[in-house]
Amino acid sequence: MVSDTIGDFIIQLKNSGMIRHERVVIPYSKLKYAIAAKLAESGYVTGVDVSGKGIKKELEVTLKYDTGGQHHINGVKRISKPGRRLYSKVTNIYPVKYGRGNIILSTPSGILTDEEARKEHVGGEQLFIIW
Repeated sequence: MVSDTIGDFIIQLKNSGMIRHERVVIPYSKLKYAIAAKLAESGYVTGVDVSGKGIKKELEVTLKYDTGGQHHINGVKRISKPGRRLYSKVTNIYPVKYGRGNIILSTPSGILTDEEARKEHVGGEQLFIIW
């Protein structure tokens, strides 16, 4: 049993990209779907689909590669963990990797990237960094 579902999800995306898988299929949750949709909007994955019904619902994420076959997710780092939550004010949210990466935050306005959080002037829980 996995106690950190978000950490497991992002590591599965990274590892699947390293071995050139086309898709990743994981159990569905609203939070994972919102994170996957934000990653698709940010350009890290190509598409997000939901299949199945009820308890058998699955989330299918299509990975994105460039023309040279390189995966768009170079690295991820989990910030807020189940044993230690990390919250930030909007004034403490800074660009990642000189603007080439993103912080994914859980805010009262939903799942946002660091740029969107600064634009909307909201803080929240820092879930992970992706570049």
